[in-house]
Formats: sequence, structure tokens, C-alpha cells
Amino acid sequence: MQRALEILRRIEDLLLAVLVLILVVLAGGQIVLRDFFHTGISWADPLMRQLVLWTGMLGALAAVRDEKHIALDVLNHFLPPLVQKVARIVTFGFAAAICAALAWYSYVMLNVDYASAAPSSAFASLPAWIPETILPTAFGLMALRFVLRAFLPPAHTPPLLHPIEPTP
Repeated sequence: MQRALEILRRIEDLLLAVLVLILVVLAGGQIVLRDFFHTGISWADPLMRQLVLWTGMLGALAAVRDEKHIALDVLNHFLPPLVQKVARIVTFGFAAAICAALAWYSYVMLNVDYASAAPSSAFASLPAWIPETILPTAFGLMALRFVLRAFLPPAHTPPLLHPIEPTP
């Protein structure tokens, strides 16, 4: 199981790195083409907008995986260990519920785009609903990861605000 999780982690990191690299190359290429050749790639800007969406969602998914998401953990410095565990379950459960709701509503939005009589285009002639599939997928996976992480020990131990000095 640990081996499978490590492989999944590497795939996620690789995909994220490749998407960022494509974004950098496309943006740099567009700058060079516009400034020096007074032209550009017509589909590059819409593609970059979609890549920003994908990298943002995959980055958020990786942040939840590594517990590097935004969190207010000031209480962990003052609560006893048992209460910390309960607070972790409650806060991660709440985050999972929010992500699950976002997954559901983005799925509803995706269905509206898919069923539209005049579907919008993301770039080139690709329907907008295809790149938008990252929204319900990533939010659903984030919800699952929050639920699973709620019952595991924290990935990072918060430092004590007032370290206890050993007595001689």
C-alpha cells in the first residue's frame, strides 16, 4: 500500500511539474512572439488559462496530501493531545464537507456545460466541459484526503510556544 501511495505521489508531482513547465514555455513563447515578431499563437492564451486551472487544482490536491494547506493551528499549541485529535477530526471533517460540496456543485456546472445546446469552447474547438472535469475530480479527491488525514497523526508536529525546560 505504501509503495502504491509513493507511486501516486510521484505521478502527481510529475504531472504538476510538466503542466507548470508547459505554462512557462507557452508564456515565454508568447512574449517573444509578440514583442519581436508581432504575432502569437492564437490558442496559447486560452490553453494557458486552462493550465492555470489545472495546476491550481492539482497544487491544492498536493497541498492537502502533504498537509501544507492553509490552516489555523494556533489551538494546537494550547490544547491537550486528546482534544487536539478531536479538533483535527472536526476541522478536517469540515474541510472535507466543503470540498465535497464544491465537488458536487462543480459536477452540476459540468453537466450544464455538457448539456448546453451551444457549448462554449475552452480553446481551439475543445468543449469547455472537458478541461473543467478537473474541478469535481480534484475537489472530490481533496474531500477524500481530508477524511483520511483526519484520523492519521499530523504530518507536522506544531512547536510548543513555551518549551518546558528540563530541571537539573
